[in-house]
Amino acid sequence: MRADRVTVGNRRSRSCDVAIVGAGITGLSVAFHLLSRARREVMIFDRAGVAAEASGVQPGGVRQQWSTRVNCLLVRESLQTYHAIGDALSSTVRPVFQPCGYMFVAHSEGRLARLAADVEVQNEAGVPSQILTPDEAGDRVPDLRADTLLGAAWCAEDGYFDRPQSVVAAYGEAAERLGAVLEVVEVTRLAPASGRWRLTLSNGSSIEAHQVVLATGYDTTALLEPLGISLPIVKEPRYLFLSQPIRERLLEPLVVSGERSFAAKQLADGRVLASHTAADGDPATSAAAWRQAIRERIVEMLPRLQYVSFPILVDGYYDTTPDHQPIVGELLGGLWIAAGFSGHGFMLAPAIGRRVAAALDLDPIDALLSFFSPGRLKEPAAISERDWVV
Repeated sequence: MRADRVTVGNRRSRSCDVAIVGAGITGLSVAFHLLSRARREVMIFDRAGVAAEASGVQPGGVRQQWSTRVNCLLVRESLQTYHAIGDALSSTVRPVFQPCGYMFVAHSEGRLARLAADVEVQNEAGVPSQILTPDEAGDRVPDLRADTLLGAAWCAEDGYFDRPQSVVAAYGEAAERLGAVLEVVEVTRLAPASGRWRLTLSNGSSIEAHQVVLATGYDTTALLEPLGISLPIVKEPRYLFLSQPIRERLLEPLVVSGERSFAAKQLADGRVLASHTAADGDPATSAAAWRQAIRERIVEMLPRLQYVSFPILVDGYYDTTPDHQPIVGELLGGLWIAAGFSGHGFMLAPAIGRRVAAALDLDPIDALLSFFSPGRLKEPAAISERDWVV
């Protein structure tokens, strides 16, 4: 789709209906759903291309086990989309969702009570999660040291995409097929311009848009500060360790211990993924200590994995907020934000993209979307997500 060109001084400027900044899963989902509703001039800008930041390093998990009803409902909706994502997007890439189950284990009475409270919230939202006894948990995870647990929360419908980047690519392909224009260029400045928004690009050109969506993760704050808007989105490093492919199936469900800052799962290609979720510091000096922490947790809980090595370290960044909930809504007339997903963006993307697109098309704001309104940040965080790192 060609955007109209106008001249501003000696620089070429163009215009479009909607400019989306950020070609991660959220921005591409918004573009796809918007163009699925009506013919619009949509341009997408990213300094490094599709899935270059958080969408490119997240492990592809999709879980319905949350502490808040809003996330249970949104991810449950997203999961229905993900079950048939290839058909929904008519993509040449055919991502496949692998249901394997998510298990959150409890080592203390306090954690078990928290998990039980969460399961009650989940069940009320239609999520078929349940609390397991230690023996029941051991039945679902071969060689799990059930004697170290007091119980666990479990949902068999939760799972993952072995190649999550293929989902992001499929959204990008579908959006472009419907007419979106994707440009690999950095947006360096955002300013109001006679009822529109002017985006200054790093190549010296600019674009004017009636509506703008900032799906820019931790870069969002830098674009908003010149407008006098300050938001508590923090850049936080995340690290994943991977083994080489292993032919034998050692671990089917994803096992998470919030108390031990540990998570592990074997992927479809045979690689075992493990995370020390409290990892902090410089990988060059701390990676050995993180691997040791993972090994200690494996010996304690999953001895079947004790001979697995993790030579591959994948690092990236999350855009986190104080309550670990995203910030989604209109900041100023025509200027929207969809950022601060705290590692949850992949799970929420279909449902969030659908609702933001509807709002851009001037439908009434969905009640679930309003939960993430920027206005909530004026009050102390009342409802935050727990076990938010996986």
